[in-house]
Amino acid sequence: MIASATAVLSFANLTMRHGFSSSDRRGSICRTLVLGLVPWATLAGAGETLTTPGTEVVTAAPVPKDEDLEAAGAVIGNIVLEKRNIFDLSDPKENKWLYRWANRLHVVTRDHVIRNQILFEDGDNFSGRLLEETERIVRSNRFIYDASVEPIRYESGVVDVKVTTQDVWSLTPDVSFSRTGGENRTALGIEETNLLGRGQLLRLKWIDSVDRTSTQFDFEDRNLGSSWVSMFLRLADNSDGETRILSIVRPFHALDARWSGGGWVSLDDRRTALYRLGDEAAEYRHERDYATGFGGWSAGLKDGWVRRWTAGYVFDDNLFSEAVDPTLPAVIPEDRKLVYPFLGLEVLQDEFSTTSNTNQIGRTEDFYMGTRFSASVGWADESFGADRDALIVSASLNLGFGSLDKTALLVTGVTSGRREGGDSRNATTSIRARFYHRQSEKRLFFMELSGTAGHDLDLDNPVQLGGKSGLRGYPLRYQTGDSKMLFSVEQRYFTDWYPWRLFRVGGAIFADVGRTWGDNPIGEQNFGWLKNVGFGFRFAPTRFSTNKVAHLDFAFPLDGDPSIDSVQILLEAKRSF
Repeated sequence: MIASATAVLSFANLTMRHGFSSSDRRGSICRTLVLGLVPWATLAGAGETLTTPGTEVVTAAPVPKDEDLEAAGAVIGNIVLEKRNIFDLSDPKENKWLYRWANRLHVVTRDHVIRNQILFEDGDNFSGRLLEETERIVRSNRFIYDASVEPIRYESGVVDVKVTTQDVWSLTPDVSFSRTGGENRTALGIEETNLLGRGQLLRLKWIDSVDRTSTQFDFEDRNLGSSWVSMFLRLADNSDGETRILSIVRPFHALDARWSGGGWVSLDDRRTALYRLGDEAAEYRHERDYATGFGGWSAGLKDGWVRRWTAGYVFDDNLFSEAVDPTLPAVIPEDRKLVYPFLGLEVLQDEFSTTSNTNQIGRTEDFYMGTRFSASVGWADESFGADRDALIVSASLNLGFGSLDKTALLVTGVTSGRREGGDSRNATTSIRARFYHRQSEKRLFFMELSGTAGHDLDLDNPVQLGGKSGLRGYPLRYQTGDSKMLFSVEQRYFTDWYPWRLFRVGGAIFADVGRTWGDNPIGEQNFGWLKNVGFGFRFAPTRFSTNKVAHLDFAFPLDGDPSIDSVQILLEAKRSF
């Protein structure tokens, strides 16, 4: 399971041990994994709901609607922060000694972290749109479970606004195990997503997967120095090489943001395997040095639409060779060095929707429901240091239809490739359509159709199907080609079961149908259309710093070769139900 799921079990078992079990008092006694918390205790906020000093939450007469406040020319007055701790001790179900202890140990998010993400200041004209956008930005933090921004008082043309946030447990031991497509993944480590309440991520992790064993250190600050600049650092020592990543970027942080800029550098050295029917059949070494710098500008939000331009430069050097200490035949891709300037355009509509019980369980979810188009074009030239002349293009389109409260369709299309010497190389076009039909508050029918068409793909960019890449009843990377299609249907169930007030539970019945086209570069029998059916359980932590849902699926393949197990058990964490 994932780190948060492990922490959930730790809390749950300790709760049962001290008499705060769920109604059936099932489970075994386990030592809590909430070790390492004591050093933080002296820095923790002991309160359950903290309000900015010097301000008082006062509710007077009913506040007018947003559009009426805007029409009246209201201006922002006080901005009040109401910061809620992990557990609500006013609720008898949560007023337990363990939960009180957790609240006391937890370092509540500091004021400046939240204020840095608010898009308005006192004295600004009131805008309901900015309140909604601020909600989405604050809610996107992993250490915040939910957020709301609302006017609370209006008098003499001045409106006070309250920003309410609920923290989650941010220090998480990671003792996790997952299984997908017949392959296991084990991780040991510790992660702090809200270091000292400052909104910074610090992670130290050991991972053992089908591809490699890795010791990894990550650090991230989304608001470096109280700015909109984000910084990310990763240092990884792997069994097959190493990874170094440094990113410093000021993104278009809001719809009305006028500029962006930054860059990142990635140095990666790894062994990569090619697969035949889910088994490793060949291998090569891939050394990649990648760097980019860019700047962007925009006129901001105009009549519900945003247009953004971006220009930059890319250095992308890929070297391929025989793997160190090889155990499989070598199949080595062609070296590739691309150096090019690029120009990009993004056009998007201000159209968002808020819902729940869709891709998460009992949690506020933000969906983009508008139209978004982006495109980029670059030119690699030998005079720039590239090993070829090439036109490099990419484009994407997002469309949203309907309402997630009833029936909705979300469509995404992506295309990319190179034009070299009059021929298309490594060209792919993908489409993904997701259909949601809400049957009730607790039931939702979901369908997804996705497909990829490839042409003259680079050997290190295969199209694969099976396990994590789709078809849950088949081994990881079971089929390989240059094109694929996958169709999935799910009946989702969202329950009210809330064990120990720590995680919510759901379930699903599903079926997948898919196949690949084109030849596997190392040869493979293609079994055509493959099908599986299955069922699974979903566990969504509510008190821990993750937006992932733990999946426990049992999938039954209906086709394929005789070596496939009659049932695939998948245990993994995903960002969606």
